[in-house]
Amino acid sequence: MPIATPSAVTHVETEEDNAVTYPLGAARAQVHDTFIIAETENSLVIVDQHAAHERLVYERLKRAFAGGLSRQMLLIPEVVELDAEAAGRLVAAAEDLERLGRGIESFGTSALLVREVPALLGQANIKGLMHDLADAFAEGEGSLIVSERLDHVLSTMACHGSVRAGRRLNAVEMNALLRDMEEEPFSGQCNHGRPTHVELKLADIEKLFQRR
Repeated sequence: MPIATPSAVTHVETEEDNAVTYPLGAARAQVHDTFIIAETENSLVIVDQHAAHERLVYERLKRAFAGGLSRQMLLIPEVVELDAEAAGRLVAAAEDLERLGRGIESFGTSALLVREVPALLGQANIKGLMHDLADAFAEGEGSLIVSERLDHVLSTMACHGSVRAGRRLNAVEMNALLRDMEEEPFSGQCNHGRPTHVELKLADIEKLFQRR
């Protein structure tokens, strides 16, 4: 089995040695800028950073939507090019998008001007998100979208607002993600039903190496 090259592994030196007592333990390394390796008192935990953070953002968006999503105004409005049909769908759903924290307006026949985004999404890929939202809104009609397709639309937004695979994280960021996961009851699965982490008991690892 090939061994990860030094460039593929980020080793973590953390002062939180007592963090091994937490359910998901203390972050010890990041592999391929995608997977967090954490140590507990009796196991090894492997976390998919994008899947885990995507679920956290999704749950926060759901709670925020119930109370009114806070928005942030873009310093420079972003022009998003779409085909005319997709642009028309989003303009027609502008009221729903406003409830979802996005302020848009028509910019010609096949483009949109995005002025506001949900504060929770931070530095999201606005162009990619608007294209995906156009597809999501194609599956519903008018005001039915938010009420009946809310989970799908919020899941789409969460995907673009989460930590991506391939992004290098420092020790503080990794441990913060682990702690947030522990506080979120649904963090075990991403929005698409895939596991966000796996746990390997030390006893099982020892058996693999015939130490037991």
